[in-house]
Amino acid sequence: MRLEVKNEFPCILFLSVILALLIVLDLGETVRIALGLPFVLFSPGYTLVAALFPARDDLNGVERIAFSFGLSIAVVPLLGLILNYTPWGIRLYPILLTLLVFTTLLSVITIYRRNKLSSEKRFKVSLNIQTTRWGSLSRLDKILSAALVGAIIFAVGSLYYVATTPKAGEKFTEFYILGPGGKAEGYPLDLKIGEEKKVILGAVNQEYRSVSYTAEVRIDGYVVTRLDFKLNHGEKKEQSVSFRVNEPKENLKVEFLLFKNEEGDPYRSLHLWVNVYE
Repeated sequence: MRLEVKNEFPCILFLSVILALLIVLDLGETVRIALGLPFVLFSPGYTLVAALFPARDDLNGVERIAFSFGLSIAVVPLLGLILNYTPWGIRLYPILLTLLVFTTLLSVITIYRRNKLSSEKRFKVSLNIQTTRWGSLSRLDKILSAALVGAIIFAVGSLYYVATTPKAGEKFTEFYILGPGGKAEGYPLDLKIGEEKKVILGAVNQEYRSVSYTAEVRIDGYVVTRLDFKLNHGEKKEQSVSFRVNEPKENLKVEFLLFKNEEGDPYRSLHLWVNVYE
């Protein structure tokens, strides 16, 4: 049986639009991966090859497939480099839109160039399917056929497992201090006796579980501020904390400590060196 597709680009564009909708709506992670891989690694190069070589005799099928993967690997980083110098930058939606426009534009160019050729000279995607009885195969052919089917099943199963299994990376908690303006600057390093100064204490849970925290501000080993809070994975907490010193001192160490789940030793520690004047 021979299958022939005269115009494959409506299918390519349809799948690309479906992928874009799934990404925008944040649906179907497994389907997004299955559609996203050819969208990035094959479609840009395939449409470029098709636009450059619209005739049947320009390239054979194997060459078109090889060039499609190779050119996709070359074109996609180039488009990303161009995006880097635009106000949109290298982000998900600009990359998605750029590849969609690139694929659509080259598809239109290919259809135009193919239509200028006679029907016999146009490239068409064709597939010859020949049925063969299992009993007529040699022993080696049976082994190779079984191995091929097994490899396909393994590949599909691996893709499903990777797409559906939660990807737990390194488990840690971010802990930081910011100046009163909410930036990593403007820290209170000089203060007068009894003057109250503030910083912003921040923590982000990357532990892949819910964690109870205790944050302390210590001066000369004495706790002056204590915070108890609980964060789920991915949650962030920022809170302004204040401290003051009632006697003059130079190079005074103000410590900011973070404890997890009532552990005795600090999990994270930060500090500021301050000077206190009369």
